[in-house]
Amino acid sequence: MSKMIRRTVLRGLFNGAAVTVGLPFLDCFLNNNGTALAANGSALPVCFGSWLQGLGFNPGMWVPEKIGAGYRNNIQLKLFDPIRDKINVYSGMKYFMDGRPHETHTSTYQICTTGAVFDSSPIGPSIDSKVADVIGTRTRFRSLDVALDGSRASWSRRSGASINPSEGMPAALYKRVFGPEFKDPNAAEFTPDTLVLAQRSALSAVTEQRQDLLKQVGASDRVRLDEFFTSVREIENQLEIELQKPAPTIGCKVPKAEEETTADAVIENIVANSKIMSKLISHAMACGQTRVFNVLSNSNNWRHGGSPYNWHSSTHEESVDAALGYQKVVFGFIQAANQIFADFITSLDQTTEGAGTLLDRTLVLWQTDHGDARTHSIEEIPIMTAGSGGGRLKTGIHVSAPGEPCTRVGLTVQQVLGVPLNSWGNRSNETTKTFSEIVV
Repeated sequence: MSKMIRRTVLRGLFNGAAVTVGLPFLDCFLNNNGTALAANGSALPVCFGSWLQGLGFNPGMWVPEKIGAGYRNNIQLKLFDPIRDKINVYSGMKYFMDGRPHETHTSTYQICTTGAVFDSSPIGPSIDSKVADVIGTRTRFRSLDVALDGSRASWSRRSGASINPSEGMPAALYKRVFGPEFKDPNAAEFTPDTLVLAQRSALSAVTEQRQDLLKQVGASDRVRLDEFFTSVREIENQLEIELQKPAPTIGCKVPKAEEETTADAVIENIVANSKIMSKLISHAMACGQTRVFNVLSNSNNWRHGGSPYNWHSSTHEESVDAALGYQKVVFGFIQAANQIFADFITSLDQTTEGAGTLLDRTLVLWQTDHGDARTHSIEEIPIMTAGSGGGRLKTGIHVSAPGEPCTRVGLTVQQVLGVPLNSWGNRSNETTKTFSEIVV
């Protein structure tokens, strides 16, 4: 071929029928540096992920000794060594209750996801929804939410009362993303779905009447309807996207269909399912189906097969080993959970895109509910970020901020991803301070 463009296809005949074969995303479709799309020079789109893992770490076993670049992982985080240069560790920070009752494993999740402790009603949206408002409006899914224990549990919320439920089964996640409605962004041909056309038309009719309806109801109903119509407008936008030919994407490879698996709190099953989930999320982002994801590592009930003791009960009932100086069983649970996260990050980093990887244009925020689950400590909270978000954040750095609110990390993440806010959180958890030393 004398000239190749992104929509070049191979055409031929097979048994008398016309055959069209689309080409994969080749280096020639990128700029000379392999860092942007050659067609218009635009940067590869940034992605964001939120990862919640309960029950913290073993105290004294995770904080690196050196502050700044070139830190060395402590024993609890040694398994992150192969990708240490793409991970930041944040230490010394805490959650503030401001005299309010500390609902263990609840209040702290509220703070790390929304920046606030709930009073009489929930506060929202969560950090992932705020980021999705900026980077997730032009993809088929605003976000993909999964729970590793097979449940529908989620800490992601669109508003105070609107929860984004998780998908807990790998096979169901595959069908949702890569089922009949999936449109391969690298396919040569594209035909809009007539069902989507009809749905788009019906929703338009609904929105045209909303102003008349709002005039006929009371204040509380107007609030509920406003939230509803906001959701409808988002659906309209998503349907509009499905009526357009997807933009070609680097590294998009449709995975094979997943078979039904056992999804429960048995850690052996969680490890197996997490490998599938990480692969599906990686493919979904590489294929432009979403730019935001949430993973809930709902670890309180994790247990080994055949054992009646779960991770949470072990944090309170297991004695500290006199020789080792820590809870041995709890240490094992933490290592298993950390390995799952490390494998996930590695999966993103092994998805090559031109001169970089999928992790290079992604920023993943890892958070937990306690510093020490044994005492329900809300101090010395471990936090990590992985990836630079397309070069927006310096990586391979240990940041220490003793006594500062954990929300400083969340504010930093939101600002570098383009969320227009100068402060985040409420009361003592409110902050206007980012970690400017790691922002590019």
